[in-house]
Amino acid sequence: MDLATLIGLAVSFGLIALALLLGGDPLLFADLPALLIVLGGTIGATLVNYPIDEALRMLAIARHAFKGHQTSSEEVLNQFLDLSNRARREGLLALEPAVRTLPDPFMRKGLQLTVDGLEPEAIEDILRCEMENMETRHESGAAIFAAMGTYAPALGLIGTVIGLVQMLKRMNDPSTIGPAMSVALITTFYGAVLANLVFLPLVGKLRHRSRQEIQLMEMQLAGILAIARGENPRIIREKLVSFQTPAERHAE
Repeated sequence: MDLATLIGLAVSFGLIALALLLGGDPLLFADLPALLIVLGGTIGATLVNYPIDEALRMLAIARHAFKGHQTSSEEVLNQFLDLSNRARREGLLALEPAVRTLPDPFMRKGLQLTVDGLEPEAIEDILRCEMENMETRHESGAAIFAAMGTYAPALGLIGTVIGLVQMLKRMNDPSTIGPAMSVALITTFYGAVLANLVFLPLVGKLRHRSRQEIQLMEMQLAGILAIARGENPRIIREKLVSFQTPAERHAE
C-alpha cells in the first residue's frame, strides 16, 4: 500500500473532523439529503459522460493510487546487467529460460522479441506502441476522476439552490427554515470536500504514477534495444544509469 495516499486522506479528513469537533457538534454536518445530491449527482453525471464499462472501472482505477512497491530503477539495472552479460557469453538464445520468468510483462515481451530474432527497429516500434496505448489508458482513467472533481462542486451549488428555494417557499413556517438552510450550505461543503480531498488528488496521484511507469518503461526499452544490438554490458550500464536520479546513483 502507498502510505502517502493513506496518510494524506487520514490527515485531511482527520483534521477536518477535529475542527468540526472543536467547533461544536460535528453531527450538524451529517445531512443525508445533501450527501445524496452531491454524491449521487456526481456519479450520475459521470455515467452520462462516460460509457458504463469505463465508469464502472472507477474503483479498479482508484486502486492504482494505493499501490505500494513498484519496480525500482536499481532492480531494472541489475536485471539488464545480468542478462547482457549472459547474452555476451552464451548468445541471445540462452536468455529464453530467464526471460520467461521475468515478472514485468513489458520487459518480458521486449526480451522475448529480441530472443526471437526481430530487428531492433521492429522491437522499438512494437514496444513504443504498447507504451503509447498504456499512457492513453492511464489518462482516460485519470480523466474520469478529473470530471468527478468538476461535477462535485457544481452539484454542491445545485444543492445550495435547492435548499434556498425550499427555504424561501416556507418563510411563513420558521421551523422549516433551519433544515432547508442546512441542505443549502452543507451540499456546498460536501462538494468542495469530495472534489478537493478525494477526486482531484486522485487525478494527481494517478498521473504521477503513469509518468513513473513510462519512465521505467523507457529505461527498459533502452536496455532491450541495447541487448538486441549486442552492445557491451558496460555501455548498457552507462545508458541505464542515465535514467536514474542523482540520489539513486549515489545509493548504488
